[in-house]
Amino acid sequence: MNIVMTGATSGIGAEALKYFAKLSDTKVYVGARGSGRIVPQGTAVLPLELSSLKSVRSFADHIKQRLGDSKIDVLILNAAIRATDNTQRSEEGFQLTFATNHLAHYLLARLLWPVMATGGRVVITTSDTHDPAIVPFGPKTLNPQELAYPNENSPKGMRFYAATKLCNLLTACSLSAISAKDGRDIRVIAFNPGLTGGTSLMGKQSAFMKVMIKAFIRPVLSVVSILVPFLFVGRPEHAGETLAALALGKVTPPADKVYASLVRGKLTYPDPSKLAQNSDVRDLLWKESAAMVNLPEE
Repeated sequence: MNIVMTGATSGIGAEALKYFAKLSDTKVYVGARGSGRIVPQGTAVLPLELSSLKSVRSFADHIKQRLGDSKIDVLILNAAIRATDNTQRSEEGFQLTFATNHLAHYLLARLLWPVMATGGRVVITTSDTHDPAIVPFGPKTLNPQELAYPNENSPKGMRFYAATKLCNLLTACSLSAISAKDGRDIRVIAFNPGLTGGTSLMGKQSAFMKVMIKAFIRPVLSVVSILVPFLFVGRPEHAGETLAALALGKVTPPADKVYASLVRGKLTYPDPSKLAQNSDVRDLLWKESAAMVNLPEE
């Protein structure tokens, strides 16, 4: 079995990787920037800078070379960032969070889709922040051009991040629709791990703050989350285990579901936001993303 993964060197992804590394007759290819990454034995780390579409293309080429005549059984697009402000740009000039969270993974999925195995799985990590019915700052509209080139009136901070997570979910929906047509039975899942402590998205925390989170903040939010579920702070170990289970088919969503969401630590299969279910919005994002990465729509 061949597994290709982004976002595997820390947080949720690193926890999932532990499960993959234990499998026999399995090769795991991890894309990561920099060098000296600590990964389980037998894991191949290939250079990948998600803020560079050139790097994404190079990574995809390297994967295909490594595969030879074999196919990808599992593709996991898990990496994500939250840029400090909208002025940060990718190598090609797109807003950094949008370029990293959405465009890079859109391009990678398009480039590797032809070498996915029949019956394979694609898991894209999204977030319940995509849904304004769950979190107040969830996106109510989607303008891909504005996300790529934001102005002073564009969403900022977590609002912008949430919009990129909506893009991840819409991409999963598009790929699922393609899979239904091409007859290869590739299962596509958009996975929401929920608010998770101990990840890079939580930011750097002092020793004092780590103690406060463990002793006070997490217990308080656990109680509050009975009424406001999205405030439940999960653990990366559990989220990583769930991600691995979805990727390996140990847990399978209902046939008509793309979205798998951890709610207070329990895996559920709700409908995503109304915007995520809008086929016109889905198709617009696909079309404009294709133009941004210089690929045909089909």
